[in-house]
Amino acid sequence: MKTSPSHIPVINLPSLLRKVIKAYALKAGIRACGCELYRIGRSRNWQLKASFEQLEAVVAFIQGSEEPSWQWLVSYLMSQRQALSHDELMRIAQLKSPLTVNQLMARTDCTIAEARKVIDELEWQ
Repeated sequence: MKTSPSHIPVINLPSLLRKVIKAYALKAGIRACGCELYRIGRSRNWQLKASFEQLEAVVAFIQGSEEPSWQWLVSYLMSQRQALSHDELMRIAQLKSPLTVNQLMARTDCTIAEARKVIDELEWQ
């Protein structure tokens, strides 16, 4: 997962349209969640530009769908999501202010050390 100059993560989606059925509905649903989905040049690879909250919305949308060919994208997005920086964890914790270490770990898949560091910094601000 790369980060764009606007600090919004960019996730590469190799051969997206070749792996899914009803790609038009998937693309429309992803864009309805507020994400930017665009093709890289003339290749078959795509990029998804989305914040953490938008990624959660995309995952919920795909899991709620009845299309089995989309489910690989959930596991792929979850694996890409694990690379959250400390600043992103701080922002997520600030949005959900009364947050415990376990809740932060469950929501972001971060380690216990990262979660404790973020919670401690929030308490001392």
